[in-house]
Amino acid sequence: MMAVVKTKAPFRADHVGSLLRPERIHKARKNFQEGTITASQLREIETEEIKRIVDKQIEIGLQAVTDGEFRRRFWHTDFLEHLNGIEGYVPEVGYIFNGEEETEKYNVRNIGNISFNPNHPHLKDFIEFNDIVAGRAVAKQTIPSPNMLFNVGIRNEGIYPDIEEYAQDIIKTYRDALKAFYDAGARYIQLDDVYIAGLSAPDIPFNDGQYSREKLIDLALRVINGVLEDKPEDLHVTTHLCRGNYRSNYAFEGSYELIAPTLLAKEKVDGFFLEYDDERSGGFGPLKHIPKGGAQVVLGLVTSKFGELEDKEQIIERIKEASEILPLDQLCLSPQCGFASTHHGNKLSEEAQWRKLETIVEIANEVWG
Repeated sequence: MMAVVKTKAPFRADHVGSLLRPERIHKARKNFQEGTITASQLREIETEEIKRIVDKQIEIGLQAVTDGEFRRRFWHTDFLEHLNGIEGYVPEVGYIFNGEEETEKYNVRNIGNISFNPNHPHLKDFIEFNDIVAGRAVAKQTIPSPNMLFNVGIRNEGIYPDIEEYAQDIIKTYRDALKAFYDAGARYIQLDDVYIAGLSAPDIPFNDGQYSREKLIDLALRVINGVLEDKPEDLHVTTHLCRGNYRSNYAFEGSYELIAPTLLAKEKVDGFFLEYDDERSGGFGPLKHIPKGGAQVVLGLVTSKFGELEDKEQIIERIKEASEILPLDQLCLSPQCGFASTHHGNKLSEEAQWRKLETIVEIANEVWG
């Protein structure tokens, strides 16, 4: 089935990025940890599975495909810990999701001046992934937003006593990152951002209360727009505002209303992936702050957290509801998040995952065809 043709990202039928890791990869990772296979053997298995899921995404009609984040453990730490001045470590506690579930313990921290590592391993990963795609679709690269480095406990105030100096180094780091990926062939990059979504939560998560909500919103906007300044015209950058995604659980709730007048109205991205799969997300009202004819909005109306398939007519009705606020031509459709933001994955089958993506393509064909 072919998806509706749209010439630039985001696409009418799109997806956030991560896919359930197949059992073959879980087993290979375990064997590698136990020393029964080599790093190169593990990588070859990952490559074979990436080839399989790239073919599958193209088969079901997606214009943009990802590597499923198959080489990563966590959606954000794997990228961040390879920046200069950042290291990964095991903290005493993980993140607490929904007030009840503690995540696997792993995080990053600032240990020196921050800059982009020109030998960042994700560059090699992208080049190999792009070769696998071979022009049959758009190879979409997902990376954590620069604002993820503003979560409490990451900045070392001994190195960066001034948060503005910290912000300037992060902006420079990410500008260099976008250029490096662009030079490697990337034309569609998604910035995944739990931090910005959290700024709209009733109680800001992962925050020490040192700065006001208004200060943090203003800073987040300046960081994103600073990163995007002078980006190439044919590099399309979107941002995904996520409320947490770990083994089908979430970290916080709240509509986008508190950030919409600033971040949704003024971020210079090409599109927003917004979560709208349940009551935690609030209504479509905040979309009124996005300029008409401005950024595309990818409506995350299909949940990635559970396997039950949504009713197509209900999804179409919700798209129509959103189109009363933003023109239909400014809207797209996707799952609300990835299917496996961490290697654990959400609580649904691979079959259910693919059926949801197929349904998104079918709905897009019907609505925009």
